[in-house]
Order: sequence, then structure tokens, then C-alpha cells
Amino acid sequence: MKNMISKLLSISKKTAGLLLLFLGTCQLTSCLEENPRDRLTEDEAFNSAENLFINAVATLYNHIGGNSDSQGLQGTDRGVYDLQTFSSDEAMLPRRGGDWYDGGLWQSLYLHTWNAGCSATNDTWFYLYKVIVLCNQSLEHLEKYRSLLTDKQYEALNAEVRALRAMYYCYLLDLYGRVPYITSTNIDFAEATQMERSDLFKAIYMELTDVLPKLSPTHSNLKGEYYGRITQPVVSFLLAKMALNAEVWMDDNWTDNVRPDGKTLVLPDGMKAWEGCIYWCDMLSISYFYELEKDYNTNFSVHNSKSVENIFVIPTEPNTYTNEFNYLFRSRHYNHGAALGMASENGTSATVSTVKTYGYGTDYVDRRFNFNFYAGQVWVDGQLVTLDNGQPLYYDPLAVELDLTGLPYEDTAGARMSKYEVDRTALSDGKLQDNDIVLFRYADVLLMKAEAKVRNGQDGSAELNKVRNRVDMEDRPATLDNILDERLMELAWEGWRRQDLIRFDRFHQAYDQRPQLASEVDRHTIVFPIPVRVVALNPNNRQNPGY
Repeated sequence: MKNMISKLLSISKKTAGLLLLFLGTCQLTSCLEENPRDRLTEDEAFNSAENLFINAVATLYNHIGGNSDSQGLQGTDRGVYDLQTFSSDEAMLPRRGGDWYDGGLWQSLYLHTWNAGCSATNDTWFYLYKVIVLCNQSLEHLEKYRSLLTDKQYEALNAEVRALRAMYYCYLLDLYGRVPYITSTNIDFAEATQMERSDLFKAIYMELTDVLPKLSPTHSNLKGEYYGRITQPVVSFLLAKMALNAEVWMDDNWTDNVRPDGKTLVLPDGMKAWEGCIYWCDMLSISYFYELEKDYNTNFSVHNSKSVENIFVIPTEPNTYTNEFNYLFRSRHYNHGAALGMASENGTSATVSTVKTYGYGTDYVDRRFNFNFYAGQVWVDGQLVTLDNGQPLYYDPLAVELDLTGLPYEDTAGARMSKYEVDRTALSDGKLQDNDIVLFRYADVLLMKAEAKVRNGQDGSAELNKVRNRVDMEDRPATLDNILDERLMELAWEGWRRQDLIRFDRFHQAYDQRPQLASEVDRHTIVFPIPVRVVALNPNNRQNPGY
């Protein structure tokens, strides 16, 4: 199977549609629009070990990125990333006159006024389950055509698909709480029952620990056979993240204001939650040799696949893959994009509280502010970018509001995303770039370990300050408040903020310009509602409390 990774995410639509051929009348995939022309027959698709790998495993990775709304874990709009980011205090998509109202979607995310009919939360649910159904189908094909593989090949590929499926269940566990756990195409979704959150956590955790030794230890961000694939380090990161969030994700009644205690909460492998997080974090440095890049920006540069820090990425090579990265495009002012030779949508901005966390407006500004944001005047190729009236474009980070309509700074308020190096050769108005999209990286591992140590009564200063010192910032004591701020500054625009605020018990509270909803005192908004279509389809699925 060597040298097959070049086909991993660039398989033709004919092959990509193959798995859907066998989904029959499954409710979860009935909304998919696949071109039925030129589909391979099952015998053609699974007539060799190579084709079995391509059609039962490699095609699954087509769905980690995407090029349409709500598809992919990052890169596209109205999906997992937007739910994690725009429902938090990190960023907002302000209404700018006639732009960015979109039926009130972005305002409802920021204000937590979504409901069970919200298109973004509904479409994200169906995307996540679509990939799970495809994984189940792939596992059955691997079993059916097992004779084409050696025992070692079968074990490795089976483990890889199970790990991928478990990762998608992690996202469902985080976003929706209590969901059906479907591991076979023989289970009718219309009859499937939800699993309690703690039981789902245990099932995912045990699945990941079971498949871990059967996977390759290779760094999957490096180009080669395992580029962009699930390997042991990716699973170790997921296990660390699960242990860190165990207090939340193992709480079956999240509206009673009582959580399990991570010091005593036992994980399925017998470790306590905080101890388990520390253990899995250590695995990534001791066993898999990850380290911080000397230069923070290397992780987000064009051709960043050589990073020693990035653990799991979405490959984005413009001429090979169709995984779009919309976030730079979505954030920059129109004239800024034009100066770069690209289009832009003049939307996303950091919140006032975010830029103040960096120290913006003071004499002491964290060095990462200028790495992660455009603020003030903008220069491209030595030329000052100007507005249509000839005045300099000036992004004002402190002027941003949720509704800027009619204000003098309607088009220019807010610090804009600049975390990824601009790829001047990018296609599709800059959305098809050559910077891999970073999903997991080692700086997060160090901050997870620092937090777990502090919560466990230990000192996490060494890990916290290793991250800070990398960008020439002075030491800070490892308090929970400092760690939360550090996670915002280090991991801005990486899609973790909602999860962090929930873990720190702040997501349901007022922050930045967002007031606390009167009903939020019960914390019900820490999970999204089960889509109305799902509840209507299957009365066994209870709506989450508060919705």
C-alpha cells in the first residue's frame, strides 16, 4: 500500500461516490447529492488490496476537509468550526449593513439564542453522522473482502477506520451531548436510541485505546504514506483531550450545576481524569517526539507540512485537493483581498475582549497579536491599502460590535484573521491554498498538561511558560485564569474556544458584549439542541434540556 497516499484525498468523484452506492435507504444519507453516473461496481472497487484501501479507507478522508457549507471539520463555513468559534467570546461575524445578517444566524450563535431548527447545528449533525455511516460501511467492506489483505494489513486498516469513526463521535459528544451510538449499517437510525453521555464517553475512549497499538506511530502531518491519516499520535491527542474534558463529557445531567470531580473521576482505563490527561500528553513528547517549532508562524506557513509541532492536519494543496480554507477570505476587507490579487468577504472579526486579552491598546501587547490579527493600517507589497474613497484602510479592533449597520466604521471595525501565511499562488480567490489546515498541535498538548496539573493540585508553570517563552513572552504563574488566557492567545482561530469556556464553566455566563440569557443559569446551552428532524424521525431521541 506504499505510495497510495498521493491518492488519498484526490480521488475522482466516481470513486468518492462509491461508498454511497451501498448506503441504500439510510435516513442519515438521504440528503446527500451524489452523481450516480460512472459508478464503479462493487467487484471493480474491491478487486485488490490496493483498491480496497482506496475505496474503503482513503475515500473517508475526503470528508475531513470540504468545499461546501457544513462539510469538513475546518475550512468551510457553518460547520463544526463556526459552532465552536462564533458561539464563544473569541470572535464574531458582525452585521455590516446588508452583509452578514443571514437570517440572524451569526447573531444567534454569538448570543446563544439558537433553537432546534438552526440550520448550522442541524447540518453539522448530519455531516458528522454521514461520515460515521461511511465508516461503518467501510468496516463491513474490509471484513467482506478481508481475504485480499494480510492479517496485519486488515488489523491496521480496521483500526484506522474505527479511530476515524471514534473521532467523529468525539465531536458529537462535545456538541450535542446525548446521541445515538451507531456502529453498524444494520442499525436503523429511525429506531436507534440515544446513549447517555457518560456511556458514550466510555465507548469512545475504550475504542481509541483498543485501536491505538494497531496504528502506525508515524507523524501524520508529514508527507508520505500516512499524510493526513489517523495514526497513534492523533489518537493519543484525542485521548488527552477526552481526559481533559471528562468532567463535562461524563456528566449525564449538565443542567443540575453539579459536575464530577476530575481528581477522582475514573477513566475507562483506570486512570483518574487529570492523571490520564497528563499521561497522554507525555506520550506525545516522550514516545512520539513532538516539540514546539522555534518559530510560531512555521506551523501556519505555506508548505507547513514539515512542522515538528503539528499533529493532525487537513492537507490543502491547490492542484491536488479540493479542501477549501475560507477563513482568511471571509475575514479580510474587500480592498485588502484585492490588493493581494484575491477576493474577500469583509466579515469575521476578533471580539474586543479577545484583543484586550492580548493587551491591545496598552504598552504591553503579546507578540502573538501581530501574528494572529490584522489591526490598524494594512500594507501589501509595500503599498498602503486604501478604501474606495482613497483613505487608508484601518482595522479598528476596539470598534467592533455585533451590529455595525450605519456606523462610520461599519466596514472596517474589528481585528481580522491573519494567522495563516498568505499563499499568493492560492486558487479560488485564495480559498485553495498550500497551507495545511491545522487541527491538532503540540502547543495545545503543553497547555492541556499545564491545566490538568493545576487542576490536580500540581504546578503547571513549566508547560505554560514553555509555550510563552517560544514567542519571547515572560513567565507567568500557572493559574487557571492565566491558562485560559494563554489558550486564547496561543490557539486563536483554531476552533477550541467554546470547548475551553465550557470546561472553565464560563460559556453560559455573560462575556464581551454578550449578556447571559435568563434561562442560561441552568447551563443548558453548553450543548446544542438535537435537530428537529432527528426528534421527529425517532421518538426515542429526547430533546436536550432547555430546548
